[in-house]
Amino acid sequence: MRLPAFACFCFCISGGLVQAALSQSDAPAAPVHEAKDLLNRGHLDQALQKLDLLAAEQPEPVDVEYLRGMVFYQQGKMDRAATAFARAVLQDPTNSEAMQMEGVSLFREGKSSDAIPLLEQAHRSVASANVDPNYVLGLCYMDVRRYDDARKAFAGQYGFAPDSAAAYLLAARMLLRRDYLPVAEESARKAIALNPGLPQAHFLLGEIALANGQSAEAIADFDKERDLNPLDGAVYERLGDAYIRTGDFDRAQQALDRAVLLEPNVNSPFILLAKVLLKQQNPMMAKMYLERALELDAKNYMAHYLLGQAYRALGRTEDAAREYKSAEQIQETSAPHLESPK
Repeated sequence: MRLPAFACFCFCISGGLVQAALSQSDAPAAPVHEAKDLLNRGHLDQALQKLDLLAAEQPEPVDVEYLRGMVFYQQGKMDRAATAFARAVLQDPTNSEAMQMEGVSLFREGKSSDAIPLLEQAHRSVASANVDPNYVLGLCYMDVRRYDDARKAFAGQYGFAPDSAAAYLLAARMLLRRDYLPVAEESARKAIALNPGLPQAHFLLGEIALANGQSAEAIADFDKERDLNPLDGAVYERLGDAYIRTGDFDRAQQALDRAVLLEPNVNSPFILLAKVLLKQQNPMMAKMYLERALELDAKNYMAHYLLGQAYRALGRTEDAAREYKSAEQIQETSAPHLESPK
């Protein structure tokens, strides 16, 4: 059983996976079973207390270091998790899942170059694991600028041919997500060269252009994507955003009107459309769209802030003050807080 790709960033591993990962020895000692049960039920501190006692025994019982690694991993203590998994591998070099989890822990510590050989070896020998090794390997390869290897790893996760247009487009999306903009653009253009009609390729180039502040280039690519995929609401939303940045509010409104018709349950085009309407001195209509956006997401900072602007333009000062206050509270809640030194 394999967790989804994003699970490598979570602090929780399901109890079933912990059980599946344990070695198939005849009858593990009862204390190991007890610690495993505590871990599976989320009682991490109690599990660790039992496991620390077991770790002091000579010889150390099978699976103790693996379980200690899982506790540390779920607690977010990646350095201690990596150390425990490394001990588990020393005790049992055939424990590929411990090797893989050591690699994942090192990756989350920011030690991608150290993680790669472990993940590669585990990938070759484990059929089912706690995380998808292709995904984590791809991220590690990106971190050390092995972009071709990253593409092949991501392609393997989806069953794409490694040199196909789909593989290049997938790699471009992953690269964009981690802000490797020039390499992402190169990969997307390679995808288009291999398959000029590939959906989402021009969309991704438009996203890269927007990230680079190139609104005109973004519009050109979004237009091409619209021709290929005319019922994709996200294309019209991004077109609207690009037109807003160029100051062409009439075309922005036209694009965003289409976006909200195609995606009535997505709040972002409603917010962008309200921004356009405020620029066009139409606060009443802006208010209507912002109220719909807040129905979809009541804790959206920008929707409350713009609604405050709309109320202020309508002369409703108390309502405006309330919305500005809500926006401020949401921003304070979502902002990271640094702990003061003890």
